[in-house]
Amino acid sequence: MTQMLDPELFLPDPAPVEVKYTVISVDDHLVEPPDMFEGRFPAKLQDQAPRIVINEHGHEVWQFDGQRFTQVGMNAVAGRRPESVKVEPFRFDQMRPGCYDPHARVADMDLGGIWASVNFPSMITGFCGRVYTAASDPEVGQATVRAFNDWVHDEWWQQAPERFIPLGITYMADPEVAAAEIRRNAARGFVTVSLPERPHLIGLPPIFSDHWDPIIRACAETDTVISIHVGSSGVNPPIEGSPTMSLNATLFGQLSLTACAEWLWAGWAVKYPDLKIAMSEGGIGWVAMLIDRLDNIIDRSGYGLGWDVRPSDVLRRNFWFCTLDDPSTMCTRHTIGVENIMLETDFPHGDGTWPETQQVIERYWGDIPVEELRMMTHLNAAKLFRHPLPPNPKP
Repeated sequence: MTQMLDPELFLPDPAPVEVKYTVISVDDHLVEPPDMFEGRFPAKLQDQAPRIVINEHGHEVWQFDGQRFTQVGMNAVAGRRPESVKVEPFRFDQMRPGCYDPHARVADMDLGGIWASVNFPSMITGFCGRVYTAASDPEVGQATVRAFNDWVHDEWWQQAPERFIPLGITYMADPEVAAAEIRRNAARGFVTVSLPERPHLIGLPPIFSDHWDPIIRACAETDTVISIHVGSSGVNPPIEGSPTMSLNATLFGQLSLTACAEWLWAGWAVKYPDLKIAMSEGGIGWVAMLIDRLDNIIDRSGYGLGWDVRPSDVLRRNFWFCTLDDPSTMCTRHTIGVENIMLETDFPHGDGTWPETQQVIERYWGDIPVEELRMMTHLNAAKLFRHPLPPNPKP
C-alpha cells in the first residue's frame, strides 16, 4: 500500500539501521483495518459485523454491538512527530500504513532491524477479544472472533509467514467454543492465543474457576502459548485529580505482577506441566521480587505449601517475560532465568522502541555476554513460538 504521509504529522522515514542483533519482538500490535470483517461473516450476520463510521468530530471510529470504540492517541503513533500526538481518536490516514497493512509493516520492520513479530489486536478487539466475547448476541460474538482469526491467518500472517508469529483470540464466554477455536487455529499454524490478565474484571469467571479448564487444556494439548497482555482486562480505576495515563503507564509492572501471581496460584501449570504462559509488556523488574517472595512463603511462613514442586520452579518452568530494555533490573536476569526473558518493541505504541530498537539493545545490553544476548533477543522467542530464524542470525 502506497500512502503519502503528511509531513506535518510524520517524521521523515528513518534510514535502515545496521542490524547487529537478530530481533524477535514478542509484543507488537496490529491496528484492525477498516475492511477486516468484510465478507467474513455468515450472510445473515454481516450487517452486525464491526464497521468503521465517521463520528460527529470527523473521526473514524469502530461501531459494534451498539457501542463505539476509538483508536486513542498513543495506540498508533510510530513515526509521528511527538508534538502531533494527542489522546484522541485517529483517522487511518493519520497512522503509518505499517500499523494495519502487512506489507508496509514488513517494510517498517526492515527499517528498524526487526526479524519477526507477535502482533496483538488493538482497540476494537480489546487485546484479547474481550469486546467480542461480551457481545450481546453470542452468535455474533463467535462470528466476530472467527472472522478476526481468519483475517489474521489470510491477510496478515500468510502475507509474510517468516516475519509474523500467528496469534489468535477466542470466544471466552463459552469454554467449549473457546477450546474448539484454539484447536481450529492450532491446526492451521497458530502458535499462541491472547487471554485476559484478570478475567474476573471483565465479567468472566476468575482464573481460579473450572470454567477455564477446557480452554487451558486445549492450549496445553496443542502447544499453544497463552499470551497475557497488560491492559487486557483494563487498568486501575481512575482517581479524581490524578494524571490517569501517566499513572496507569507507570503501573504496568504492578498489573503484570498481580496477574502473574494469580495465574501461577490458579495451579494450571501444575495440572498441565507443559503449559506455556508469556507475560507481555510488563517488563521484568518485578519478576525477581516475585521469585524471592514465593521462596519466602515456602521456606519461612509455609503459606505456599501444598504442591509437589516449588512455586518459583513452576514460574521458571512455565512462564516467560518480556522487556523493552529494563536497564536497572537486567542484573536480575539470572535469578529470573535468562532462558525466560524475551524482547519487545511494542510497535506502534507510544512507548515502543522502533525505529531505534537496535540502538536500544546496544546502549543498555551491550556489555551482556553474547550467548545471553542471543537468547533474549531471539533464541528464546524462536523456541517458545516455534518460529524460524533468518539464515545468518546475529550476533
